Amino acid sequence: MKAAVIESVGRAVVTEVPDPAPGPREVVVEVAACGLCGTDLHILQGEFAPELPIVPGHEFAGEVVGVGSRVTEVAIGDQVAVDPSLYCHECRQCRNGHNNLCERWAAIGVTVPGGAAQYAVAPVANCVKLPEHVRTQDAALVEPLSCAVRGYDILQSRLGAHVLVYGSGTMGLMMLELAKRTGAASVDVVDLNPARLETARLLGVSGSAANADELDRPRGWDVVIDATGNAAAIQDGLERVAKAGTFLQFGVADYATRVTIDPYRIYNQEITITGSMAVLRSYERAAELFANGVLDPDVFISDRLPLDSYPQALEQFAAGVGRKIVVVP
Repeated sequence: MKAAVIESVGRAVVTEVPDPAPGPREVVVEVAACGLCGTDLHILQGEFAPELPIVPGHEFAGEVVGVGSRVTEVAIGDQVAVDPSLYCHECRQCRNGHNNLCERWAAIGVTVPGGAAQYAVAPVANCVKLPEHVRTQDAALVEPLSCAVRGYDILQSRLGAHVLVYGSGTMGLMMLELAKRTGAASVDVVDLNPARLETARLLGVSGSAANADELDRPRGWDVVIDATGNAAAIQDGLERVAKAGTFLQFGVADYATRVTIDPYRIYNQEITITGSMAVLRSYERAAELFANGVLDPDVFISDRLPLDSYPQALEQFAAGVGRKIVVVP
């Protein structure tokens, strides 16, 4: 079969690899679409993946075309979205319910071959059947949506909060949509990319700007979400949190990224700084939200490129052009 392969640091190719075969409790999925994500860029840079080469792609959905000998939950022909998370269920973090922080953390498309291919293998437990009205080509959005749902689980948002989101790429827009649906009094978005900021306005924001100074919130925001991973954005966002407010580090920063905090202000104003890592008991809920129309795929997906264009798709994503980019085998 044809697959994208990150062969070495900075090098991605599309090549032929062996067809996958399912284990007893696994299925083979014919991939309908696979989304690109910042994690894929980190893998390309030599981070996250324990070793290269690797077939990337942790955001994918498709049709079940093969089942293992002990699979009864799905059948050939079912349309599924795939949770890429692979946990050991044995370490201290897993036993304490923090599976996303598993000490042996692994993921389809990160540590084992993923969905940037014609076919991918997944544990049946990771497959969520999709209703017939959902276009499988759009359901690659379920995985990033499940990360956003996890972020809002962390926030435990209260009604009437004023929310500021840094970044209006895919994840920032998803946080915008969830903020609107979790009772925010206002949702503002900051981004340096005019095209992406225009999409935020299309979805409906209280305010949007290239700099938070342009927004009318002199006492700060109750919730500030960084969806960029950019040091300058994070530093600015930390200074915009209102008293008793919360800063959520949601964007994936480079390992070397550093910012400065003001410990006295955190103490004196009871500011919470927290993070959200990947997916935790949120995938099924995201699939239901997606099926119920919480996102408009035609707004979120800006580019549908052939699998053969995977290296170029990575370059486009790294350049910040477009919104969600998916490759279609």
